[in-house]
Amino acid sequence: MIDGKTLPLTPHAATAISPWQPHYFAPLGHREPTLTLVLYIRPGWFVDASHTAFEILRFGRSAVEMSDHITRLASETARLLARHGGCDGSFEDRLSALTQAAFDQTWQWTSAGDRPAAQCAGLRDFRLRRAINMLSERLGEPIDLAEISRNAGLSRPHFFKLFREQMGLPPTIFLNALRMEHAIERLARGTETVSEIGFDLGFATPASFSRFFIANGVVPPSAYRRSVAGPAH
Repeated sequence: MIDGKTLPLTPHAATAISPWQPHYFAPLGHREPTLTLVLYIRPGWFVDASHTAFEILRFGRSAVEMSDHITRLASETARLLARHGGCDGSFEDRLSALTQAAFDQTWQWTSAGDRPAAQCAGLRDFRLRRAINMLSERLGEPIDLAEISRNAGLSRPHFFKLFREQMGLPPTIFLNALRMEHAIERLARGTETVSEIGFDLGFATPASFSRFFIANGVVPPSAYRRSVAGPAH
């Protein structure tokens, strides 16, 4: 379920979820085992892969048709992950190709009229780039967006307006995506406690970090860590 719309997962259909979209997964049946490949995409990847600024941190649509090309890439990625835990030399190439193919397909057949002309320009204001760098560097600190906007050379209202125009989302959502990226990487690494990660990312209590992670990642951080650690852990 994405944005209140049911999108079945089948061998012929996948889904793409932009960071701010409410979603949850519910199995339709329990008789047959289900194996699902889930990819969490770093916000930085969108910046590198997007053809226009409007595409940053968003998919064109949620439904992904499993074409022969995407199916082959997904199968190869899953096989390399299962056999070598992602350590095989070709894994990164397959994963990158799969992600790019799925991302590009969500923008195919998308009406150009859905994209405001200013957002299709593909140019990002240098002051926004400066603000994004500051947000990335200060993740572990209490972040004052008014201060960020001043240091970037913008008033707070202009910063929010420009950010939404050129990035397609408010800076608060972008900041949440950055925090999720760092939380996921550190949870998967497994060398710090969940509480330590939460405090380091600026959350006052483990409960507030857990609520944030569930709201953005569906499951509690401890459950996510167990899922990526595998049965051996």
